[in-house]
Amino acid sequence: MHSDQRDANGTSRREFLRRLSLGIAGSALTGGRMGQAGEADSPVIPESAGPLLPTIRLGDHQVTRLIVGANPLSGYSYLGSSMDQEMREYFTRERVVEFLAHCERAGINTHQFHDPALMTGIIRTLREQGSKMKFICLHSGGGIEQVVRDMQPIAIVHHGGVTDSLFRQGKSEQVHDFVKGVHDAGVLAGVSAHNPDCVKRIADEGWQVDFFMTCFHNLTRSAEELAKMPPADAMPKGHGFFASDPVAMTEVARQVKQPCLGFKILAAGRKCDTPQAVQTAFQFAFEQLKPIDGVIVGMYPRHRDQITENAAFARQFGATKNA
Repeated sequence: MHSDQRDANGTSRREFLRRLSLGIAGSALTGGRMGQAGEADSPVIPESAGPLLPTIRLGDHQVTRLIVGANPLSGYSYLGSSMDQEMREYFTRERVVEFLAHCERAGINTHQFHDPALMTGIIRTLREQGSKMKFICLHSGGGIEQVVRDMQPIAIVHHGGVTDSLFRQGKSEQVHDFVKGVHDAGVLAGVSAHNPDCVKRIADEGWQVDFFMTCFHNLTRSAEELAKMPPADAMPKGHGFFASDPVAMTEVARQVKQPCLGFKILAAGRKCDTPQAVQTAFQFAFEQLKPIDGVIVGMYPRHRDQITENAAFARQFGATKNA
């Protein structure tokens, strides 16, 4: 569009790019600066909170269409052990608190986490500081009641890797029982999956699922399935990422009536080499998902202010009159 054309939030493209460049420039000056102890300084925190990002409904809850993910906070990069270790060293408990506060000030109101042991104290600290952040717990197995009691999430979602494995073993009833147990505990129940066939089957069978978490990349293929994938479709840096996967998952997401939260829309960093690549990934996700859907994105702001960048893209592409 022309440089003076405005999006649904009234922001011109020229102004949007100016803000984005300022965010990148600011992070270049501060995000990677090392202190005496060899650790990077804390992320730059905006002086005041911006308006809430575009939202959708999960049950009775209004959540932003951009939800901050958990993997970087726990050191899961899908880029190798060195990056995993770097993320674990960076995200101290104090930095996680500051990171989520920064996300909230940028207009993000929901965090999806998967490690209750890590997050219980962090969530308590945030709430004591006045945070209104909502939390979605990715979980499997027992302890549902304790998670609800200790952390008060708005929802608990069955873990995607476990979902795919149980469906492959013919044990989908365990996932169904988990969903029922979450509802019995009084919170929203979701199911995460990497394999779009699992989502389609749950929808076809009419499970009482409040929403899905839908991975843009099927990372749980068997060795036989991987051998059948075209080599030219494989993305760099390994771990089973294929370029055609997002089309397959979003096609299923558009068919189910429940909200879907797309995750790994940036292919775990494989689409983060430039701001333009990130912008293209966000645009694809919001165009291909339903207006009632959202995205979950992990962020690592050590070298770039990814929080500000991603929030800007969510404002630009996530605004819809139909959400």
